[in-house]
Amino acid sequence: MNVTRLNISNFRNIEHLELEPDKGINIIFGENAQGKTNLIECIWLFSGFRSFRGSKDNDLIRFGEDFLRTEMSFYGSDRDQDAKLIISRQQKKILLNSVPLTAASKLIGNFNCVVFAPSYLSLVKGNPSDRRKFIDSALCQFRPFYAKLLTDYNKILIQRNTLLKDLKHNRNNYEFLEIWNEELAQKASLIISERVKYLKMLTDTSSVIYSGLSRNKENLSLSYMLKVSANRYENINEDVDIDRMREILKQSENSDILYGTTNVGAHRDEINIKIDDISAKSFGSQGQQRSAALALKLGEAEILKDITGERPVALLDDVMSELDVHRQDYILNHIRDWQVFITCCEPSTVLRLYDGKTFEIRNGRII
Repeated sequence: MNVTRLNISNFRNIEHLELEPDKGINIIFGENAQGKTNLIECIWLFSGFRSFRGSKDNDLIRFGEDFLRTEMSFYGSDRDQDAKLIISRQQKKILLNSVPLTAASKLIGNFNCVVFAPSYLSLVKGNPSDRRKFIDSALCQFRPFYAKLLTDYNKILIQRNTLLKDLKHNRNNYEFLEIWNEELAQKASLIISERVKYLKMLTDTSSVIYSGLSRNKENLSLSYMLKVSANRYENINEDVDIDRMREILKQSENSDILYGTTNVGAHRDEINIKIDDISAKSFGSQGQQRSAALALKLGEAEILKDITGERPVALLDDVMSELDVHRQDYILNHIRDWQVFITCCEPSTVLRLYDGKTFEIRNGRII
């Protein structure tokens, strides 16, 4: 899979930009605040997911303009394709191969890419929600039903939490809690089972990559932690059946009613990341945490390649300048056969390693 052409208008600080990238490595360089990350962000949006910077749609429109328009041609699924994204202050239009889509999420699975930015250190250093979101987003790219499964789960969770708040003061509707327990247990068991299967694949791919980054001096391991009470997790490596989820929810009922929220379930679980059997979050050095996060993202790309038969496009935002020469060499050798977009301030840090194209960006323009 690769991008063949990109046309951007009124996207953040980019007034107009056209790009015909190389099928291999593309270096986007320039000073800070010139538009490097904006270009990467624009490509990412065609994956069907929201901005990796957490921005709202209106924030993407260039200051003083009423709309933005982005068009991308790409090769995927053994054919040439194109996608368009038009966002105004009032609405959003998405087209794939000239066919209108009802939502940007309908693009998921058509154009696959992975992104790594300095903020992705939250995969290791951040909250459990950051790690759950990473696993869920990865699964959505090749499991079309999984996004709906998450949506259904969250709707049920809202209903259960609303009931819990009411039960704290009025027990008359207690019988409805059993109904929501059953619904939540069904969806949670499916979500957790998919996550555990994916985590096994991710452990295989990312541990090999991490070993390469650390010159075979350290080992990376991942495990799924099922939250079974307000203060306790269980390490699991297999499917969780619905009976087990019913039991967990039932045991947590009194605590849930007391606090007016659901304290256990798929929305509370954790992914434990260890380096040499020690928590990377609590005891890993800055270099270890960065390498672990990189290994997870590149491991995600390997899984996508194995499942879809195509290598996803890799977007590396300002990461090479923070790595030593050995890690730069390993990453670029590892993704030699992929289409890669690398942003940096000074291209000399990676120039010796690439065979592709270099683009300088200044004030939102390629010069």
